[in-house]
Amino acid sequence: MSPSKHKSIKAKDFDKAFEEGDVSDYLKISAVKANYPLHRISIDFTQSILEQVDHEAARIGVTRTALIKVWVAERLTTLAHE
Repeated sequence: MSPSKHKSIKAKDFDKAFEEGDVSDYLKISAVKANYPLHRISIDFTQSILEQVDHEAARIGVTRTALIKVWVAERLTTLAHE
C-alpha cells in the first residue's frame, strides 16, 4: 500500500485487527519522527531467541527492532512503577 493511501478504521476494528495480527496498513510510519537523539547499539542474541523475536514481530506486523524497543520500554515502565 502506498504511504499516501492509508485505510481508515474505527478504534474497535483497529483493536480487533491488532489482536489478529498485522495493522501496518492502518499506520503511517513515515510521519513518525523522533524528537530526541538516538544512539545505535549492538546486542548479541542466541539463534533461538532471535527466531522467537522474529516470529512474534512477524505475527504482529512490526520489525524486529520495533518489537525489541517496545519490549524494553514496557519493561522500564513496569520497573518505574514498582
